[in-house]
Amino acid sequence: MAKIKSMKTNDIFNLLHNAVESKFFGKKISQREMAERLGISMRTYQDWKLGNSQPQAAVAIFKMLSELEDEEILRVTKRIRNGLEENE
Repeated sequence: MAKIKSMKTNDIFNLLHNAVESKFFGKKISQREMAERLGISMRTYQDWKLGNSQPQAAVAIFKMLSELEDEEILRVTKRIRNGLEENE
């Protein structure tokens, strides 16, 4: 099994935050708003973005996604999105 190269979890959160902002044509999304979307406190989100703490489940998910090819990642994340939308 190939060793998974690691990227800091806070860097991944920052990339994802920026990607969500890009989806809205660069409209800035505050940390408070992103935390609300995720259902967590702003302080927790800030700690994740700064690297002061990291959710262990997210680390495992990021590592699992890194094992997949691009097309598989798209397929899986679309299924996740659809599942989340159904539960709203």
